[in-house]
Amino acid sequence: MRGRRKAYRRGHRAENLCAFVLRLKGWRIVARRFRVPVGEIDIIARRGGVLAMIEVKARRTMTEALEAITPKQRHRIERAGEAFLSRYPKWRNLALRFDLMVVRPGHLPRQIADAWRPEWRPLNKDLGP
Repeated sequence: MRGRRKAYRRGHRAENLCAFVLRLKGWRIVARRFRVPVGEIDIIARRGGVLAMIEVKARRTMTEALEAITPKQRHRIERAGEAFLSRYPKWRNLALRFDLMVVRPGHLPRQIADAWRPEWRPLNKDLGP
C-alpha cells in the first residue's frame, strides 16, 4: 500500500510539472485527470487547431516510459478520448492526437507528439504545431 501511495504522489507531481511545461510552450490546459468508466486521460491540452490527449509517465529511462504504454492502456485512453469528445462536442473540429510526456529524473519533461494513432482517428486532419 505504501509503494502505491508513493507512486500516486510521484505521478501527480509529474503531471503538475508537465502541465506547467505545456503552458510555457503555449498550450492551454483543457482538462486534467479526465476520468470515465472506460478510461482516464492525464492531461487534455489545446494549442492552435490541435487537441492533444496526453499520457504522462514518470520513469527512470525513456525506454521504460515507452514500454509502460501497453496496447490495453492505449485503448483505455482512446476510449476516454471518445467519451470526452462526446461530452464536449465543441472540441470535435480540432485535429486530435495522442501524445506521451515522459518525466525522467534530472531532465525536463519530453513531449512525444502523436505517440500513437488509434484506428478510429481520422487521418485527413492536419496535426499542426
